[in-house]
Amino acid sequence: MPSTRVAVIINPISGARGRLHVARDRAELAASLIASHGLDGQVFITERPGHARELAGAALTQGASLVIAWGGDGTVNEVGSALAFRDATLGVIPSGSGNGLARELRIPFDPSSAIEVALKGRECRIDAGELDKRLFFNVAGIGLDARVAHRFAANGLEQRGFRRYVAITAQELFTYKPDYHTIVTDGHTLRVRALLIAIANARQYGNGALIAPAARLDDGRLDVVVVAARSPLAALVQVPKVFMGRIATVRGVTTSTAVDITVTSGQPVLYHVDGEPYVGAAVVAARPWPAALRVVVPLDARL
Repeated sequence: MPSTRVAVIINPISGARGRLHVARDRAELAASLIASHGLDGQVFITERPGHARELAGAALTQGASLVIAWGGDGTVNEVGSALAFRDATLGVIPSGSGNGLARELRIPFDPSSAIEVALKGRECRIDAGELDKRLFFNVAGIGLDARVAHRFAANGLEQRGFRRYVAITAQELFTYKPDYHTIVTDGHTLRVRALLIAIANARQYGNGALIAPAARLDDGRLDVVVVAARSPLAALVQVPKVFMGRIATVRGVTTSTAVDITVTSGQPVLYHVDGEPYVGAAVVAARPWPAALRVVVPLDARL
C-alpha cells in the first residue's frame, strides 16, 4: 500500500497508570512499525478531551487515509466521529478500561499486533449510532450507566481503570434514584421507571459485559435494552447474567431493535455515548447510520 498515509493518535493517559514515559514509548513503537511497512506516517499525542477529534480532522485534511486511535472507547469515539462518512479508515489499538468496540472488532490487545492488524487487516464497514446528535459506535446509555460515566469522568484521569469503574458502579447501585421515562421505538411506547436504558450498536460495554447480546455492528439498527428499576441487591444478583449474555431472560428487562428512538423524561437527560458523559434536554432522540464508518479488523474476524 505505497500510497497509504497513516496517522496515529495516541491518548497518553489511557492505560498509563501515571507512567510518564508511556506516551513516548507508544509513539516510538507506532512510528517504527509504520516505517517498517514502508508507509508514510505521522504520530500525534492528545493533550485534552476533544483533541483526538481535532487531530483526526487535521490528519484527513493532510491526506491521511488510515487513522489509528490508540486509547479507550472515548478516544476511538472521537477519532471515529471525525472519520465517519469520510473516505478514510479507522484502526484501533485498545488501551482503555473497557475497550468494548475493540473487543467486538476482535482487535488484539498487544499493541504491536494491533498495529499490524491496522496496517494489514481486512477493511469492513460498521454502522454508527446517534444520540442527541452525537455519534457513537459501541453503546450509548441513559440512567445508571450514564451516572457512572459522569462520576468516572469527574474522578480525574489519574483514577481511571476497570477497578475504579466497578467501584463507582457498585456505589451508584445503592444511591441512584431511577426516573420515569417514556421510550418510543419505531412507534411502540413504553413508560417505565428505568434503572438504565442502553442504546447499543454493539453487544458489550467492555470486559465481557454483554448489555445487548443480539446487537450487530452492521445490521442498520440499534438495540434498545430497558432495565426497569429494582432493588440494589436484586441488581447485584442479576449481574452474572449480563456476562453470560442472558440479560434478556431477567425479569423487568425489555429488548427491541429500532431505527427511530426517542426518550422523554421529566428533567434534562443525563446520558453517555461510548462512555463519554453529556446532559441533554428532557427529550433526546437516537437513530442508526448504516455503514457509516470504515474500520480495519483481523483477516479472520467475523463480526
